[in-house]
Amino acid sequence: MLLHQTFNKTRLAPTPSGFLHLGNVLSFVITAALAKKTNAKILLRIDDLDRERAAPQYVQDIFDTLHYLNIPWDEGPADYAQYEKEYSQLHRMELYRTALQQLKESEHVFACECSRAQVPDGIYQGTCRNKGLPLDKENVSWRLRTDTTKEISIQTLTGEIKAILPPSMQDFVVRKKDGFPAYQLTSVVDDHYFGVDLIIRGEDLWPSTIAQNYLSALLPGNTFQYSTSYHHPLLLETPDKKLSKSAGATSIQFLRKEEQQPADIYTMIAQMLGYEQGVKDLEGIMELMKVLLRR
Repeated sequence: MLLHQTFNKTRLAPTPSGFLHLGNVLSFVITAALAKKTNAKILLRIDDLDRERAAPQYVQDIFDTLHYLNIPWDEGPADYAQYEKEYSQLHRMELYRTALQQLKESEHVFACECSRAQVPDGIYQGTCRNKGLPLDKENVSWRLRTDTTKEISIQTLTGEIKAILPPSMQDFVVRKKDGFPAYQLTSVVDDHYFGVDLIIRGEDLWPSTIAQNYLSALLPGNTFQYSTSYHHPLLLETPDKKLSKSAGATSIQFLRKEEQQPADIYTMIAQMLGYEQGVKDLEGIMELMKVLLRR
């Protein structure tokens, strides 16, 4: 792994759609370890545009978890009040609208009236691609008109990787039916806006990285496509099921109520990664992460 590089900024980008769990903490700690190793600052960016699922108690849980486990960040909201006043994605809606307008003017989007039930396996079949539906029609999403054969270059900490859009990301949504920009677009716009050049996320988000690099190349001046990515392994609930946000036994909120201390939580993560030794604090788990990252 190319850890001799230096970067400007990386980010913690939790979504407040549930209570944070051990898997989220693993991602945060890997981010902190890589930031320290590469001299990058850490931005806290809360992705809150899923208005049906985002809730104040989940936002507060982000701050509670980070403070409880002493996970640092250099930029972004210090608390819930500052988040709501300055850093919610609602404050950046004009940036997203500008990006959507650019895609519209360059004819890279088309309107789609399909429901989720019509895309049961998550793979869109191009049903509305050639219907010519008006983009301003009610109850339509905007999908990016993608080229399934285009090769995309993605810079990672282990070198450059060439990829094409997987089936799940062909003609992906950039504006939802409620008029709000979709995750793939907001992430690309936000990382450019904040100057993020090191993207650290779970390996399950590799398809999103490909899609976002593809999208970035279509937005004039957007720098996301030049960022470097690292995709870390996931903590699994079962051999074939990743952890999910819930109030269950792996949520930090639950563990705190059970009077588990930070050292206990970090030790649980280490053991789930196959290490039996106890870990006392953030520094200890970061040292363990460095060993894993050198593999």
